[in-house]
Amino acid sequence: MKITIRRIAVAIIIISGITFLKPVLAQQKAANKPLDELQQDFVDLGLGMFIHYGMPTFMDQDWSDPDAALSLFQSPKLDADQWAKAAKSANMTYGCLTTKHHSGFPIWDTKTTAYNVMNTPLKRDVVKEYADAFRKNGLKVMLYYSILDTHNGIRPNQITSASIKLIKEQITELLTNYGEITALIIDGWDAPWSRISYDDVPFEDIYYLIKELQPNCLVMDLNAAKYPAQALFYTDIKSYEQGAGQFLSKESNKLPALACLPLQENWFWKTSFPTTPVKNVSELVNNFIIPYNGAYCNFILNVAPNKNGLIDDNAVAALKEMGKLYTKSATPPKLPQHPAPIISSNIAKHVKSNSSWSDDMNLMDFANDDNFGSSWSSNSTVKAPWYELTFEKGTPCNMVVLTAGNSSGAKYSLEYFVNGKWKPLTAKAEGDRKVSIFRFERIWCEKIKVKLSDFKHAPAIAEFGVFNERR
Repeated sequence: MKITIRRIAVAIIIISGITFLKPVLAQQKAANKPLDELQQDFVDLGLGMFIHYGMPTFMDQDWSDPDAALSLFQSPKLDADQWAKAAKSANMTYGCLTTKHHSGFPIWDTKTTAYNVMNTPLKRDVVKEYADAFRKNGLKVMLYYSILDTHNGIRPNQITSASIKLIKEQITELLTNYGEITALIIDGWDAPWSRISYDDVPFEDIYYLIKELQPNCLVMDLNAAKYPAQALFYTDIKSYEQGAGQFLSKESNKLPALACLPLQENWFWKTSFPTTPVKNVSELVNNFIIPYNGAYCNFILNVAPNKNGLIDDNAVAALKEMGKLYTKSATPPKLPQHPAPIISSNIAKHVKSNSSWSDDMNLMDFANDDNFGSSWSSNSTVKAPWYELTFEKGTPCNMVVLTAGNSSGAKYSLEYFVNGKWKPLTAKAEGDRKVSIFRFERIWCEKIKVKLSDFKHAPAIAEFGVFNERR
């Protein structure tokens, strides 16, 4: 009898283990792909549906009260299958759902906070229903996640180790329990309005956590408001929020990109939506989606479900009309070669700087102030300008990123100072003329210097970044 009970117990443990492993095994079916292939696959998707749905849906706001009553969240007719079929009708290939917006209300079955959808009258895991419905309809699944979380106090000047732990635990849940996730779109991080830096919440740590959980999951941060368009700063895909004035250059873009825009007037549903005209579908397709697809850019159109959890009739009709006008290209353009993303902390920010004679109003501090809108500028009479950074002690680094502050066309040569001597730093520049990326074997340096030559007019440097990236 004891043996029988023991065998039963072992069998239960084995079955439980298999059940637990199912999501992980599902994620590991696809072989790990090189990043450039994943970026090409993403661009080739052409068009997707952004779905802003959460507590703001019930408050007529795009940002909800961070302490809004859980009793507000009622969607008796919630139907993620309707969302998926509406996306299919527009010839979209994927969806992306806001799992948690800036006010910190998760719409999945999270164990990290009681302030979540499972403790509302709905009591349903919306992320699961969305992921299941979109996959069932042959669509890929992406998720949106906000670092800024005003309910849990994840705000500027208040980031603690507990904040970072919560973020990691929530991302782990999202990338463990819902199958293969094509991309995670992150918001509220190092934006001028969120002011949570990549040092406050270490970007590199989060990036590698995501890649460890799902190696084929692309990481996208909506940070185009701050970083230049010529390099992948803290993102696998360059992302443009058109409603915030961020527009892709169809003529010059050479990076994998995403552009987003809401079909309706706002991101989250408003009581006016059912009777307010949506954006002109023909203009969206012919002025944005098709031309952007031709410039290595995937387009994601936001459609906001209403309080009942359904897409309004006028939006459903617009999506059907879109499907008559748009089909993704069978031969999308192939991405040009481009440098790997910059994902490490910039250790040059605000360290001591020095330079040759500079323009009076553009002194050396402007080239390492973490602001790409300001620059150090050489005085026009200087024939051999230079700029250097001094660290408090010997510091390891293996990458320098120089962002030009003007179009002087200057050439760069690098040196580093260690043990009382200046040594040449040999590294080939990658990237656009605007942003030059130098990767090299790790060195230790007390100072690092750039010399500028062959310029058309007095050169300027917007940012001199130094990094010690993991390899």
